[in-house]
Amino acid sequence: MLLASLTLSPAYPAEANRTPPATEVEDIRGKQWHLNYLDVSGAHKISQGDGIRVAVIDTGVHPHPDLRNNLLPGANVAPEEIGDGRHDQDGHGTGMGGLIAAHGQSVNKGALGIAPRARILPVRFKLEGSLGSAGDLARAIEHATHNGADVISISSAGGPDVRVQQAIDAAAQADVVLVAAAGNQPHDQHVGFPAAYPNVVAVGGIDRDSEHADVSVSGDEIDVVAPAVEIYSTGIDGEYRVGTGTSGAAAIVAGAAALVRAKYPYLPADEVAHRLTATAIDKGPPGRDDQYGYGVIDLVAALTADVPPRGFESMPATAPGGGSTTAADGPRADPERDASVRGLITLGVLLAAGGAWAWFVRRRRRSDDPPPRISR
Repeated sequence: MLLASLTLSPAYPAEANRTPPATEVEDIRGKQWHLNYLDVSGAHKISQGDGIRVAVIDTGVHPHPDLRNNLLPGANVAPEEIGDGRHDQDGHGTGMGGLIAAHGQSVNKGALGIAPRARILPVRFKLEGSLGSAGDLARAIEHATHNGADVISISSAGGPDVRVQQAIDAAAQADVVLVAAAGNQPHDQHVGFPAAYPNVVAVGGIDRDSEHADVSVSGDEIDVVAPAVEIYSTGIDGEYRVGTGTSGAAAIVAGAAALVRAKYPYLPADEVAHRLTATAIDKGPPGRDDQYGYGVIDLVAALTADVPPRGFESMPATAPGGGSTTAADGPRADPERDASVRGLITLGVLLAAGGAWAWFVRRRRRSDDPPPRISR
């Protein structure tokens, strides 16, 4: 049953987040193990997220020295609060902002984000020590959509809610890429909302060994995974923080979406998400699975791979003599797969021109599909 309101939980266990003791600005880059793991330096030779606006819907984003040049005025939708979102006494939102767009203080000094030339639009919807409400989350999504967000990053998980779903659908219709954390065990047992909604890239987590992180929930809704264990980023008061949970993984994928949007500005949101899933590095059983989704996010491949448009592989080509066949170098058409796609799907959206229905379906990769062609 869809609930009119609910309480959302942070997509991270509180005990897994702390301020690193005596961590100095010169040391933090080396502690960000996910940078080397994801070949961020290679990705930055291609794209750094220039011109992309990423809304961080969280506890606010503090103007940390490693991040403040990329921090825009935002909003505060939390009850009885004023301000423009650039206030954070918890540190969680600042950490997410840093993972996405920290620019550091020099070449090797300070924290570095996945998309260091993207801009952060902070939308504060929950207070320090609180879990936030679905109504506030919906208002935060609406604000981000109405204020030019290209990507929305959400690191909270809860139950279903009608207004949140409506805000998600409106954002998707406005060509916004939505990314959300799947949720964490033991508090969460299933993929939470809004990650479980269509139109949202649901992100799970892996550890340093590239294995499924114990903290990450599993489920059919998982699309991709990213590093989620001991992830270092910016904190409040100019300090740094380290956290374990799918919150950080979601922020990393939001940064990846910013890189893709900057590299391919003509791509609609559903094709951006398709590019992220189609180029992910397969893990676990061949094809998509409930722990890894399509696999581990691959930044360089997402920026360089030859990825056919979503649904292209299922379109029959006319063969000589009037028959039909599938392109020789593309995946085989699979009606069962196409029927089972969750993906980015917008149902019941009547287009203004022509009264046609728009259906956005993200490609799901099966074990019998050949891997995408990747040129680095």
